Amino acid sequence: QVQFVESGGGLVQPGGSLRLSCSASGFALDYYAIGWFRQAPGREREFVGGISWSGDRSFYPESVRGRFTISRDNAKNTVYLQMNSLKPEDTAVYYCAADRTTDPLVVARPIFEYDYWGQGTQVTVSS
Repeated sequence: QVQFVESGGGLVQPGGSLRLSCSASGFALDYYAIGWFRQAPGREREFVGGISWSGDRSFYPESVRGRFTISRDNAKNTVYLQMNSLKPEDTAVYYCAADRTTDPLVVARPIFEYDYWGQGTQVTVSS
């Protein structure tokens, strides 16, 4: 059974850090580009970063660049989202998504092209 399970969410004060994990079972993350997304209440799902299947290319939108970092450990079949200097506006449900690709340049896809999604984990930034 294919599963993509997220963990690491929670409540953190502004300026704090969290690391989210996304572990795959039932499939190997090799040759999957990974995207991280978030969705706040009443808003559309937003892309917050992506990493190539090899892990040597990544991209972040301006809203999180310099604060968020994606990494991956294909041997552990796990990807990570390190979030630093968190702000109240980062509050959302965070999702990881996997896109099957052999193209080492791919770091992001249109949202509907991802093959697997995690269930989401809540991140709340509040004092």
